[in-house]
Amino acid sequence: MTQAGIGRRTGALIAAAAAVGAVVALPGQVAALPGQTAAAGAANAAEGRAGLGGAGNAGNAVAGRAGLGGAVVGRAGAEGALPPYTFDSAAQRVQGAASSSDAVELRTGQTYRDTLKRNGKVYYRVNLDQQNAYVSVVAVPKAGGKVEYGDGFKVSMQDGSGTECGYQQANFSSSEFTRPLAAYARREIKADGSTCQRAGAYYVLVERESKTSTDDWELEIRHASEPVLKKAGPTGLPEVWASGTPGPPAGGPQPRQGGSGVHDATSLAQGEWRSDIRPGQTLFYRVPVDWGQQLFATAELGSSATGDEYVGHALVLSLENPALGHVDENTVSYSGKPATLALDALRPVAHENRGSYDEATNGMRFAGWYYLSATLNPDMAKEYGDGTVPLTLRVSLRGNAKPGPGYDGDPGRFSVTADDKEAAEKGVSGAQAASGSDSMRVVAAAGIGSGTVLLLGLGGWTLVARRRAAA
Repeated sequence: MTQAGIGRRTGALIAAAAAVGAVVALPGQVAALPGQTAAAGAANAAEGRAGLGGAGNAGNAVAGRAGLGGAVVGRAGAEGALPPYTFDSAAQRVQGAASSSDAVELRTGQTYRDTLKRNGKVYYRVNLDQQNAYVSVVAVPKAGGKVEYGDGFKVSMQDGSGTECGYQQANFSSSEFTRPLAAYARREIKADGSTCQRAGAYYVLVERESKTSTDDWELEIRHASEPVLKKAGPTGLPEVWASGTPGPPAGGPQPRQGGSGVHDATSLAQGEWRSDIRPGQTLFYRVPVDWGQQLFATAELGSSATGDEYVGHALVLSLENPALGHVDENTVSYSGKPATLALDALRPVAHENRGSYDEATNGMRFAGWYYLSATLNPDMAKEYGDGTVPLTLRVSLRGNAKPGPGYDGDPGRFSVTADDKEAAEKGVSGAQAASGSDSMRVVAAAGIGSGTVLLLGLGGWTLVARRRAAA
């Protein structure tokens, strides 16, 4: 066969492989993923961006991340608009109902989007079995808006008689500027429970608690289930626990730019991580915390060479758990010098924490990805300009991972896997990790069928061509 013939058949094979979603790479080439050109795949490999494993190097995390679709998200310059909140691209648009009787159903594992009006009050329905259930809401106000102390929202879960099963409120407290807020409602199966224990229809109510804000808020809603335990475990909390703050992590700062939403939150392991943040911007990160481990987090704003004006509540650092329930937050003021804040010392992750009335302790109830978000006060722009400010996060994990509490089923998101730990080390975002899993499933499916045959065919023709050339 001539080289031209080989080229024609190779092109046909690649086209056929693309039709079934297979990844095909010729010797010396870099495979392009679905939605990505071969040139883009090669460029990503040359620059160290995310490949099939979803891992990008730390330097490119600052310059811009490449997702599995080949799109590079660059860091916003000081001029131009702030990056908007990144919603889950797979979220389904729904409309909350004014009455529980008309509520649309939220299914486990699915992400949804809705819009909540000022003073709004909307219902959703969940059909629950004998598992623990969580419905989280991330409320995203318009950037740059003004709010007052106490402005926020409440999310609660109710049974068919209107009995409240569990709720959480989220507000802006003393930091009177808009930023994404997260909270969850829950229904828990308890051995001694008397309410909200039956399987059936339950209702999730989301209601605004706003005094001044007139803008509509966008909502990102998730419904997750947690298996019950095979047998009851301990319920009492240890009276003595390590609450002292550990020393700073070793190794010095490494570049790791935050994401723009929960969906594309940047993964962090223990270490010191450097980002750049603009006034009014919120950056998102996630840290895998296993059973028995304690999470410690601090945030530092770097010094400025342009002024020394005082800005109160210059930075807010917030922590949410794997079900996106609010755990803790703190703020720090700024006057041009380095300024550091730390989250309160939190108990080790344990199932028995859920028996506490303290919200921070109660929130450390399961293993999984814990989410950190950092927001820079938009008033910083008035005093220091709209350029980026250096932000350093220091993350420490104390304690060795322990076995889980003995779930009666797959814990799903409420666990830490080897892949999670690898993602944290490499800085893979949540979106990249999800896309990587989806892409690998497509590749595997194609490989079982025509993809394997196509690749074998390419190899055979290449061998024939080389033998003829040698002859």
